[in-house]
Amino acid sequence: MLFNSIDFAIFLPIVFLLYWFASKGNFKLQNILLLAASYFFYGCWDWRFLFLLMFSTGLDYFTGLKMADAPDKKSKRFWFWLSVCVNLGFLGVFKYYNFFITSFAEALLHVGVQAHYSTLQVILPVGISFYTFHGLSYVIDIYNDRIKPERNFIHYSVFVCFFPLLVAGPIERATHLLPQITRKREFDYSKAVDGLRQILWGLFKKIVIADNCATYVNDIFAHYQTQSGSTLLLGGVFFAFQIYGDFSGYSDIALGTARLFGIELLRNFAFPYFSRDIAEFWRRWHISLTTWFRDYVYIPLGGSRGGKWKSVRNTFIIFLVSGFWHGANWTFIVWGAYHAVLFMPLLLLQKNRRNTDMVAHGRILPSLKEIFQISTTFILVVFGWVIFRAENIGKALEYISGIMTYSLFSLPTYAVGMSKTICFIVLLILVEWIQREKKHALEIQQLKNKILRWTVYYAIVMIILEFGAYSQSFIYFQF
Repeated sequence: MLFNSIDFAIFLPIVFLLYWFASKGNFKLQNILLLAASYFFYGCWDWRFLFLLMFSTGLDYFTGLKMADAPDKKSKRFWFWLSVCVNLGFLGVFKYYNFFITSFAEALLHVGVQAHYSTLQVILPVGISFYTFHGLSYVIDIYNDRIKPERNFIHYSVFVCFFPLLVAGPIERATHLLPQITRKREFDYSKAVDGLRQILWGLFKKIVIADNCATYVNDIFAHYQTQSGSTLLLGGVFFAFQIYGDFSGYSDIALGTARLFGIELLRNFAFPYFSRDIAEFWRRWHISLTTWFRDYVYIPLGGSRGGKWKSVRNTFIIFLVSGFWHGANWTFIVWGAYHAVLFMPLLLLQKNRRNTDMVAHGRILPSLKEIFQISTTFILVVFGWVIFRAENIGKALEYISGIMTYSLFSLPTYAVGMSKTICFIVLLILVEWIQREKKHALEIQQLKNKILRWTVYYAIVMIILEFGAYSQSFIYFQF
């Protein structure tokens, strides 16, 4: 079930009404309802994958209890590694088996050995990377004595399967979400209204920005050999806004939906295209994944302790693993390595933490230096997105080579047809710039004039209805 579908527009109000009125404030009944709604929501994709989701949930719940009740460290370690290996095993089989077997066969072929192999003809279960990481964070935190296991299976299942975050995040932590699930929740009108605002802005980013950009991006990348350098660059820029509108739009809808049920999810985006360097970009892009790898991989590896060499090594590991998390393709690994290389000068010069506040804090306009920093960072990110979007490394290099020609200074092929989409991108940038120090771009409750507020809502709804594309699934569903 897609957030940008009629089905979800019917599903959400029904669940909302049942949750607040039929449960009569009983949070245990509310959790049962949320779990049933979440299974229905996920089952709409493919009901067969519900069994995998339920098995993964049951495994982590059971091993969490076994670790807590283990008589010694050795037994605790056994249950921990059982959960980790099974979870990563499922992820490896469904997501990475074909990549590894074909890459190995191609490597053998380069040394003159012909390998016979077969690939798995399986569909990648939607959201498997997200709910697997939910469970892994839970068992890791129990193993490290950060939390106690949740002994109520319904409560734990809601933590893993809560439908707003189930298929594309944010990647939640038990320390943050479980306490909200295990206590009584009161309806808060102001939070619910703010949730609706965030949902509306998320729909705008997805339907108007991302899906309209996708039309041009798909065509440009499919026929990149015949396009001018300026058109290719514009295609990269459009993909940057497509993936931002798509993924951050999903996160906005997820966070807004959760707020309707009295639950606060982790923030996943903080206006990343206003970043002044790559380090700041990664503090603002897919925040839940970045902090997950920091806390569960980077720090256990030693983090920045132990000298520059270990810090460089651990940073490269994090970026490579983060790239590989996105999918079974060398383009994602190279994309991760590309960002690691961009990050290195900041790390070595100890400037990776210099931009921790929002740009132009307390000012209307940025300085010329900040404009240059934001523009440079954005262009570097765009070239990374070209690698990310390409079918393979060879095509990515050809695409980038096509940009670096004299035709870069010509008029893009699609310039006229793109005018409406460009106007909406400018609108997105202006609104998010004005609201950049807020939690989301439509946080406008401070506007006391009710007519003005409703004019803004009405205008966005009309733009969505009139100019929305409605034709694209969410990009991160494939991850």
